[in-house]
Amino acid sequence: MPDFGYHFARVQAAVIRFLYRLFLPALVRRRAFPRTETPLPLEIFSYSNEAMLPEQVASIRSFIRHAGRPKQFTVTSDGTHSKRSMELLRRVDPCVRVVQASHSRAQIPEAMRPYLSSHSTGRQLALMMSLPGTDPALYVDADVLFFAGAAELSDLLRESSVPAHFLRDCQLAADDRLFRSKEERSDPVNTGFLLLCQPLDWSLGIKRFLELEGAPNFFTNQTITHLTMHANAAEPLDSKRFILELTDQCEYRDRYASAEAAMRHYVNPVRHKFWNSLLLS
Repeated sequence: MPDFGYHFARVQAAVIRFLYRLFLPALVRRRAFPRTETPLPLEIFSYSNEAMLPEQVASIRSFIRHAGRPKQFTVTSDGTHSKRSMELLRRVDPCVRVVQASHSRAQIPEAMRPYLSSHSTGRQLALMMSLPGTDPALYVDADVLFFAGAAELSDLLRESSVPAHFLRDCQLAADDRLFRSKEERSDPVNTGFLLLCQPLDWSLGIKRFLELEGAPNFFTNQTITHLTMHANAAEPLDSKRFILELTDQCEYRDRYASAEAAMRHYVNPVRHKFWNSLLLS
């Protein structure tokens, strides 16, 4: 029997997304009011493209509304954004700026530079490797929606004593060629949401990349980040509030969107739920 709830949810999401994109010029004129006027001591970075413009705008607005206004929200473009789209992003809030992707500031071996400069996920990795600067940095994908529980980010920033926090993946999605033991595969890291409080030592990830036989794949960057996070004793975020789940993929409702949640990363299999849950954010 067809799963009518699932298919209706996808149709509903497509309609909401279409209307959201259509009315983006009007939406960005309406400022998202932060929960507090005290700026967050945090810079936010996102690597994005033209196709994800509606998700990016909605994500930024939901962050400001529930977590507060960061010092700066930098959208790093992969080069596909039109001038109109870049202007729409800048009009979301005065804290938003749009820049073109550039090389990592880190010391990188020459053999790794082509991957970081020309591969789609390699350029995302280059951005993450350059963080943080003088302030703690949050890297967040465009398909992340924030909820009322995001207010706890200010407490996390104040109380954290580890170099970084990461979003736990619900299953391992990795380039297996980079692993050397079964133990290295445990506690999988998802690169859609990373809180970087201190500069990290990326040497293990770089070493494994240089040992790689064959071309990097879609998950090479995530695996390098996974190895780096664990090598630097980063801690996972509470998976009940910082959410990446697929178990409700075929359900009509979003099982995890609530006032208690801080955020959910709506990866591709559940991307439609981003729009079904927009009014809850």
